[in-house]
Amino acid sequence: MTGNEKPRILLVDDDADLLSLLSIRLENGGYSTTTAESGKEALAALPRIQPHVVITDLRMEKMDGLELFDAIHRQSSSLPVIVITAHGSIPEAVEATRQGVFSFLPKPIDSQNLLKEIKAALEHSGYFAAEPGKTDNSKNWCQDIVYQSSMMANLLQKTKLVAQSEASVFIQGESGTGKELLAKAIHAASGRSKYLFVAVNCAAIPEALLESELFGHIKGSFTGATANYQGLFKSAHGGTLFLDEIGDMPLSLQVKLLRVLQEKMVRPVGSTQTTNVDVRIISATHRDIKQAVEINEFRQDLYYRLNVVNLEIPSLADRKEDIPILANHFLGEITASDVKKINGFSPEAMKTLIDASWPGNIRQLRNVVEQAVALTTSPIISENLILEAINHNFTQILPLAEARQAFEQDYLIRLLQSTNGNVTEAARIAKRNRTDFYKLLNRHHIAPSLFKGLSG
Repeated sequence: MTGNEKPRILLVDDDADLLSLLSIRLENGGYSTTTAESGKEALAALPRIQPHVVITDLRMEKMDGLELFDAIHRQSSSLPVIVITAHGSIPEAVEATRQGVFSFLPKPIDSQNLLKEIKAALEHSGYFAAEPGKTDNSKNWCQDIVYQSSMMANLLQKTKLVAQSEASVFIQGESGTGKELLAKAIHAASGRSKYLFVAVNCAAIPEALLESELFGHIKGSFTGATANYQGLFKSAHGGTLFLDEIGDMPLSLQVKLLRVLQEKMVRPVGSTQTTNVDVRIISATHRDIKQAVEINEFRQDLYYRLNVVNLEIPSLADRKEDIPILANHFLGEITASDVKKINGFSPEAMKTLIDASWPGNIRQLRNVVEQAVALTTSPIISENLILEAINHNFTQILPLAEARQAFEQDYLIRLLQSTNGNVTEAARIAKRNRTDFYKLLNRHHIAPSLFKGLSG
């Protein structure tokens, strides 16, 4: 959930005069209100407004209050709905609350009672705990994490507790789930927040450069080292260093990282001098790191050093109730500086978003929304546009770590084919020494003997 100055209330009634009166009362009570004169209008506005509470009349033409509640509940099961009516009865009230309606209020509406019910609804939904998302010094530490699911609320509650300590944190989750955002939230909620948060993707930097990137180097220590470089550990001194995709870090560098974590000192490449560093480490990977330890691709002692506290981010498919609020958050971001006025998604389009499998998680969802925004010619994004965007994104570009791995594997296979499995010749062409080249082959489970006798 994102931080906002006032809780948002969506008012739904086919009586325009009553809507105006209720809006004035609630605005005076400290709430931000939006009105809709029908259930259909309310559903169209819902994604754009992202209200914290919905208040609807029971008796309306075409779609009554309970039908509207059912439609809302399918999109967001945790959004509180208050139903008001002049035709209320005990059986209707009992049935409504049994279905999940938060409360059932009779007309004429007592303002104090309504304000009391709204406050109770906000408390019930966790608004006062999750919406501010603040530390004791009122800092909005998780403002960039958009959610409304209890699964994410529980994760962030645990995250806030962890942030107060100095423990190393290991974040696991599929690609595209937002591991760096969670790491930033830990830093923001910690005592280190006044210092830098520094992030590095261990899979995106070539092995030969990663050591220098982390620990620094001195001028002349290798070809291209034209000046001293302090490295990311020193840059993050006093703050937090986030090591993303650490599961792809070469074993040779894992040894050096472990030594730095144990001794709290770094030695730049080419230097004989060490420097003290005070850095909190947060690491993350999409790999099954326990399996990597078992097959000796990741050091067990380093794993234990990093995995003091483990946080696992659920996939988007496991937190579908977050899809509407995420989709509309991205819609707002994408259209903020756009001349096109897009009000939201059609109910069918939103259902399609909710029902999709999302193998690319939140990153893929944002791509889909961005494509739909680019192609829409109406103020409401249609189901067909969403379907087209989802199908397109299934074949989109891989994350960098996966693309790099696929390229390396294909490159090595073609290289060994051209040299008939001659490792010495292949290593010479690749400009790698034989030992490093064999390590590369082992990492990709490629046996040179399979290429013996093949023609180039």
